[in-house]
Amino acid sequence: MVIKGNGAVNTMEAVKINTKEKERTKVTYHKSVFSSVLTGITWGAAILALAILVFLVGFILIHGVKNLTLEQFAWTYNTENVTMLPAIINTVTMTVLSLLLAAPLGIFSAIYLVEYANKRGKLVGLIRITAETLSGIPSIVYGLFGMLFFTKTLKMGYSMMSGACTLAIMILPLIMRTAEEALKSVPDSYREASFGLGAGKLRTIFKIVLPSAVPGILSGVILATGRVVGETAALLFTAGTIAKVAGLMDSGRTLAVHMYALSSEGLYMNQMYATGVILMLIVLLINGCSGMIAKKIAKK
Repeated sequence: MVIKGNGAVNTMEAVKINTKEKERTKVTYHKSVFSSVLTGITWGAAILALAILVFLVGFILIHGVKNLTLEQFAWTYNTENVTMLPAIINTVTMTVLSLLLAAPLGIFSAIYLVEYANKRGKLVGLIRITAETLSGIPSIVYGLFGMLFFTKTLKMGYSMMSGACTLAIMILPLIMRTAEEALKSVPDSYREASFGLGAGKLRTIFKIVLPSAVPGILSGVILATGRVVGETAALLFTAGTIAKVAGLMDSGRTLAVHMYALSSEGLYMNQMYATGVILMLIVLLINGCSGMIAKKIAKK
């Protein structure tokens, strides 16, 4: 709409007209029954998800905190202290090993798919279908594969390395797809500006594109870490269940396997709840530290 007349008066009239149109649109929106139903469903889903989270966390804390004792942090496991310290150390070791194997391979695969590969080529489609298929396979199948290939064929035995290799295959699709989406989200203008200043392809990727995509890549690493920390089925067939601080080629149990062993025995349910509290705290600590690192990198 074009309004003729004095500039100041016309501006005020235009503002009034726009305000009236916005109010009319707002009233129409609120009068829509369908929009009200969708709003109610959205709020209901959000409240339900929050309630479930609060219930789970509260249930674990209520049953677990009161059962925490100093004996559960002894160095040597026995039937009296049922210590979880070896499992905590093994969990950290397993997480680090799995990420060291999977993260570089997943990130470089994503770089190839985004920066080098023909986006309409058959190879790219095959890789993506393979990654989606791997992400949908149950963890027990990975455990059986790890037992047959790493434990038996490669003669690694029940060891931390067998478990780490198996978990690396499990989390590889997650890291690769997350890193791919993070790299895609980097504006093409960044690349064009780098090329315009004379930088090559490789320098542009590692100096411009990757630093910009680090927060998104870290989110995938965080999700992969959560899966590694909470994995049980795959490790039962590859890393074993021995309650000790394990070396790379030794059998050892993680916190999740430790919880499973205690619950399956049925004699240490209180200690199992206490282990759940520590496991939850470790996951929260890892997520918090990763989030802080991502924010610092994004500010740079």
